[in-house]
Amino acid sequence: MEPQIGKNNNQPLKSLEDWEDDLVLRYPEPKGKQTKSKASYRNYKNSDRVDTVREFYRLNHTYQTYDFVCAKEKEFLKFDKKEMPFWEAIKFLNTLVDDSDPDTDLDQLQHLLQTSEAIRADGHPDWFVLTGFIHDMGKVLCLFGEPQWAVVGDTFPVGCRHSDKIVYPEFFALNPDSQDEHYNTKYGIYSANCSLKEVKMSWGHDEYLYQLVKDYLPEPALYMIRYHSFYAQHREGAYDHLLDAHDREMFKWVDKFNPYDLYSKVPVAPDVKALMPYYEDLVAKYLPTALRF
Repeated sequence: MEPQIGKNNNQPLKSLEDWEDDLVLRYPEPKGKQTKSKASYRNYKNSDRVDTVREFYRLNHTYQTYDFVCAKEKEFLKFDKKEMPFWEAIKFLNTLVDDSDPDTDLDQLQHLLQTSEAIRADGHPDWFVLTGFIHDMGKVLCLFGEPQWAVVGDTFPVGCRHSDKIVYPEFFALNPDSQDEHYNTKYGIYSANCSLKEVKMSWGHDEYLYQLVKDYLPEPALYMIRYHSFYAQHREGAYDHLLDAHDREMFKWVDKFNPYDLYSKVPVAPDVKALMPYYEDLVAKYLPTALRF
């Protein structure tokens, strides 16, 4: 089943940031501190937001099939679309922030700096700081016409049964893989504790950025990038049966990163001009001057 791309499924959210705002509504407290009952997670005051998020996940869950992911990997992981200097790519991210977003007046660069500066203030290694700074860089997929549901959203394994712990699981009934005996069992095409390195994840900015920078950053940073949207696992433990011991150890880093990703937004803008020399040196330490997208 191929999606018919049109106005509705290209822009089900008012902005890409609506997905992250929805995450905070779902998970209002860091892992281990949450007391709010699941029944109250979706008692939003703004019903319009509920409708746009539901439509986003209807599209995401319908079209993120195993074959779709394989096709996107073939299309994008050749990295033959465009070569850009790192800072040009960051400049592009700033164009993705919608002026209608009621929760922040900050552009994407300022949001990334808030995340990375919170990490730096807590004394983490510089590669951790860089991870915070670049973690949403995979959203450059929008530059190539990818619809929102193939750029952001909670990620999940494809090729096996969809967990009911994934947000809006009812929409998976529309996904052809749910009717395919190769993919609709607990393990699907995988095996018990096979390791996530053997598992294909739904397509989006996480996997794309991981593949883009996997030769440049330490493994804990790569786990943070690749799985920071895999909420069904790092919040719900829904796919423990696929993880091996190494995955479990690395997910401790994903858990460390998550609070900075979700809860670092504040209305005070960072001083971009003052911070830029530090980040220019940091980026130059780990990444090439230009990247192939």
